[in-house]
Amino acid sequence: MTLQKKATVVSSSVAALLTIMKLVIGIASGSVAVLASAIDSVLDMFVSLFNYFAISNSEKPADKEFNYGRGKIEALASVIEGTIITISGLFLLYQAIKKAINGEISQYMGTSITVMIISLIITISLVIYLNKVAKKTNSMVIKADALHYKTDVYSNVAVLTSLVLVHLTGYEIIDVLVGSGIALYIIYSSYELIHDGVLVLLDRAVEHDIVEKIEDIIKSKEKVNTHHLLKTREAGHQTFVEVHLVFDCIITLMDAHRVSDKIEQEIEDLDKNRDWIINIHMDPYDDFTINDSK
Repeated sequence: MTLQKKATVVSSSVAALLTIMKLVIGIASGSVAVLASAIDSVLDMFVSLFNYFAISNSEKPADKEFNYGRGKIEALASVIEGTIITISGLFLLYQAIKKAINGEISQYMGTSITVMIISLIITISLVIYLNKVAKKTNSMVIKADALHYKTDVYSNVAVLTSLVLVHLTGYEIIDVLVGSGIALYIIYSSYELIHDGVLVLLDRAVEHDIVEKIEDIIKSKEKVNTHHLLKTREAGHQTFVEVHLVFDCIITLMDAHRVSDKIEQEIEDLDKNRDWIINIHMDPYDDFTINDSK
């Protein structure tokens, strides 16, 4: 089992545990904040399971049907996850408004506080673990999962604070306001997941500084006269690079190939956590400039 898959299994198991804890207490206590956290954990569990499916498929090698592999499944998963989070946030906002209108009262406050403290400790530990995995693998799905659980940490702190204040003051409006605030924050946090996923699906180029470093590598080779049609994109853990290198027409194919191999190696050394797919086309003259002038 790869590190990415292991991370999704761990996050799914944690989400299932938190779901049971919060859902029981949320329904019993009538706290909108706890119920909001419980519903978010339910979504976490299903999203993590979906992420496992996405990673399993994205890691499959390229074949005759999918010549470039299935890396974009991770971006699609990120968009779907962000959409689900947005919907959950809207539902939680509805629940908070409903409690305010009906004047419902929270119960079992001591037990609720204990459950939220345990939940907070578990969630913080999971975020630390997922961040380490995301850094090692550069997986968009794991990054999305880590961000999602990071928002859970903030919401758990808010819920815990809300429960303590309601317990001390008896003002149920605090629970309503905190529940609404968590809902709005959840909706806001989902924007980045959807935004980044859509850009990958649209084949956005890699970071500008990486592109500049690739160009510097190419320009550093004396036998390369110039280059054109440099294109980059990402799909899952893979980074694709395409470029046309212009050599002197009298250079041997062996020498040109040797220089190209050197360039490929230096590009791969820029970030060893990436799975680089580099395609170099060798030109004996600058046909791009000639065609562009016609």
